[in-house]
This record gives sequence, structure tokens and C-alpha cells, in this order.
Amino acid sequence: MEQFNTKQAIVIDADEPPLTRRDVPTCTSSYSPKKRQEQFAQSPRKGTEMSKTTQFRKTYFPSTTNKEWNDWHWQLAHRITTLEQITRFLELSFDERQALELSGTQFPFSVTPYYLSLIDLNDQNSAIRKTVIPSIKESFTCPGESEDPLHEENTSPVPGIVHRYPDRVLFLTTSFCSTYCRYCTRSRLVGGHSEALEKHWTQAIEYIRNTPVIRDVIISGGDPLTLSDERLDWLLNEIFSISHVEMVRLGTKVPMVLPQRITPKLLGILKKYKPLYLSVHCTHPDEITEESSKAFNKLADIGVVMGSQTVLLKGVNDSVETLTELYHRLLKVRVKPYYLFQCDPITGSGHFRTTVDKGKEIMRGLRGFTSGYAIPQYVIDTPGGGGKVPILPEYEVSRDADNLYLRNYEGKVFAYPDRAEGTDN
Repeated sequence: MEQFNTKQAIVIDADEPPLTRRDVPTCTSSYSPKKRQEQFAQSPRKGTEMSKTTQFRKTYFPSTTNKEWNDWHWQLAHRITTLEQITRFLELSFDERQALELSGTQFPFSVTPYYLSLIDLNDQNSAIRKTVIPSIKESFTCPGESEDPLHEENTSPVPGIVHRYPDRVLFLTTSFCSTYCRYCTRSRLVGGHSEALEKHWTQAIEYIRNTPVIRDVIISGGDPLTLSDERLDWLLNEIFSISHVEMVRLGTKVPMVLPQRITPKLLGILKKYKPLYLSVHCTHPDEITEESSKAFNKLADIGVVMGSQTVLLKGVNDSVETLTELYHRLLKVRVKPYYLFQCDPITGSGHFRTTVDKGKEIMRGLRGFTSGYAIPQYVIDTPGGGGKVPILPEYEVSRDADNLYLRNYEGKVFAYPDRAEGTDN
């Protein structure tokens, strides 16, 4: 059987998605990075005269019109992808510069102008900055790391399909993302490492159609919302036409990194298909902006059900305070916190991974101190392809013949009568 080969040379359709335009300057300002950062630092902050993104645009893209900035094709065409381009915006650390000098080979890099505007350009420890600007630390391989730690390729019956659980499949539809996350589980598929996955669609759809046990299809990639309206509409129509498919999920980070993509035409397409769920990859409270909030609310208004998937990252979001704020902001825009993932051991991810005990500590700090709706499942997607395993703090203290003893969020112990009448166990 043909294996889903992710090592082939990348093939990119020049029309979809748009490539970075090399003939257009990424930044129209001629100031030095340091001078522009000083000017940006002196501008009014969020909550005063203008938003952070508005300040960014005024400083770095002064001639860009609102129509251009709010066009998702413009955002994709003006992605920042090289060392030369990013140094127009910020002073790089030694680790960042080392990595970006290799960005064309070992450390592919891409960020939309909009998402770059959310970074504190004067702070090398900015949370979002760590997640998108490469670091030479990614070249350090720790024990247990691999390019495909979840063994997705070993559970791929046909190219583009990962069939790990009995009743659902993961459908990898594209290798393109508008912004590359440095800790991505599928970095082997995106950023210049892979083939175009669209050529596998027909075979993948036929596999779903010929496997009646499949009731749930997760469309991912890459990011499927970077597909054109026409391709996405065709894809959803094909999958929803399969009688045994009961639900479809789209895995995406678009509302956070490219909210301009949530257009009236896209909303009209998505509205046609029910039940449609969106699994959105949210990392930090700073991602929940006025722009992303509008995108989320528009999606919710047409009936799309949304849940968030957050990766626990050292130095980015590994505190009760940060995740509580993130989850509260998500609930306000009708996104239910769904999973908190322990960072997968992909190659070069050691500097991002916390201990599991740290994750348990955070879950203890959430449970009981905020709404149940604000608490995700903390899970490890087990290396080797074993699937997701929930990780919980120790709430069960002990048991005797009559009771189960449980410790609550305050540390107090309570007895539950764990014995059914008329039975011996």
C-alpha cells in the first residue's frame, strides 16, 4: 500500500494560496528598526487612542489602505518570511538571528502582518513572539523527540488520511499555513518540507465513502481555511454527501492569525453545512483582539460550534493566570475551551515543553476557581500513535467499604457513598 510520503519536494499552487509578492516591499517605512520601535513604543497603547494593530499599521504600513489590510489575500501576499524582512520590524536576539539565517532550509518561517502586529516588538520575551520567530534552540534534539511522534504516517491507510480511532478520521487537506507555529506537530508537512496534499483528495474521500464506520471527519492540514472558497465548498459538499458521516470538524488557527479570512462569502459557504464544528488553535490571551472577536462572533452567529485547542508552552502560557484569562476571553466570543495539550515531543521542541506535573498544577488552579465551561481537558497525545490520554490531578484520596474520599479545590476531603444498594460491589 502506498505510504503518505511527507519527504517529497514541496509543490505550491501559484494561485492558491497566494505566495509572498517579491516585487512589493513588505514594509513601506524607511526608518531603521530601532527608530521605528521607539516611535511605536511612544504611540498610544491599547485601550487609549488606538489599538495595537492600528499603531503597527501607522508605523510600518502607512500607505496601506483599509481595504488592502482587511483583504486576506493581501495579508497572505505580504507575509514576512525572511531574515531581511523581519529585521525591518524588530531587533533579533542572537538565537533568533542564527535560526533565521537558515530560514530557507532548516527553519522555515512565516507570519502575517496582522499577527506580527500583536507582538510586543520591544520585548524579546513576548509570548506570541516566541511562538512564531525561529530560535536556534530548535536545532537541539532531546531524547524521545521525532519528526512524527504521534506515528500519523503509520496509521495512514491512504495518503492524506490518518485513521487512529475507530469512528473518526483526520483528513490532511493542505500543507499550507499562513503563519508557522514553532512547536507544530506537523512541521514535517508545512513550511517547505512537503508535497501538495490536494492531489490526494479524491482517494481520501473515497476511503471515507467506503468505510461506513467513519461518522466524524476532522479536516486539517496545514490550515484548511486558507483554501479558496471554491475548493473548500467542494470539499465540504463531498464529505457531507456521504451518508454515514454525521459531523465534520475544521482544525484552524485562521481566526487568530488571519481574521480577515472570515468573509461574508466564506460565512455563506460554511452556513450551508451542519453540523459543522471548528477546532481553533488558541495560544495566548493577546490573540483575542477586536478583529479575532468579530471573526468568532460571525462564525457563531451562523451556527458553527467552536472549541479551542491550546498547547501548553513553557514561557508562553504556562501559568494559571494566563490560561484563565485566555479561557475567559474565549468564552466571551462563544468558544468553549476543549483541550489543553501537553506539547508533543517533535524534534527541537524541548525548550517549549513543561513537565506534566506543571500541567497538573495548572489544572488544579483552574478547577473550582472558575466556571466549569472555562476548564478544558488536559491531555497527552501519546507518542507512538496511542491516541489522547486525559491527565488529572489526584482528586481521589482513598476508599473504604462504604465511601470514596475526594479532595475538592480547597483541599478539603469529602466522603461519597460509593456502594449501590443490593450489591456487593
